Amino acid sequence: MTGRITIDLFTTLDGVAQAPGGPDEDTSNGFRWGGWQAPIFDEFIGERIAAGIAGMDALVLGRRTYDIFSVYWPQHEDNPIGARFAEIPKYVASRKGREMTWEGSSLLGADAPAAVAALREKHDDIHIIGSIDFVHSLLAAQAYDELKLWVHPIVLGEGKKVFPDGAAPANLKLIAPPVSGGAVVELRYAPAGVPTTGDMTDD
Repeated sequence: MTGRITIDLFTTLDGVAQAPGGPDEDTSNGFRWGGWQAPIFDEFIGERIAAGIAGMDALVLGRRTYDIFSVYWPQHEDNPIGARFAEIPKYVASRKGREMTWEGSSLLGADAPAAVAALREKHDDIHIIGSIDFVHSLLAAQAYDELKLWVHPIVLGEGKKVFPDGAAPANLKLIAPPVSGGAVVELRYAPAGVPTTGDMTDD
């Protein structure tokens, strides 16, 4: 068995993926736009997100996202998303030891990208949701099979980006046509090696 690793991120048009869900989600670096996703609703995309969660069999989270999810979702297990999260193993990337309060959760090893890759041997459909700081390490190593972006029609001009300045150079390829319910656009990419250059002025 070789499982697939999918990174799921909510982003703005300028690539910001910091704190989409709420004001206190991640205020690091003085970020003042926490909860920017909330006013932008797309029912069609929401259904696609729920369907993706229903099919996953492992969830990987960064420390901050785990802290948020582990408080919120156990109180909402009557929701199909909360019920699915309760059923599947949850893995946490954290440089420090910590108490795993959410049933079914455990810490990844010290080399988190390698530990995520090893999950391919145990699970079919592995998803990393949010967790932008941790995701940066996976993107740099191209240690994923699919990067799924839900792009919202908003520009913030600040915040942690999917590909910040200094990100590792990489090619990506679109693996499915963009889809939208009218507000949010879903884009699906796979890693495609490192960039090359050419000269468009050549005859």
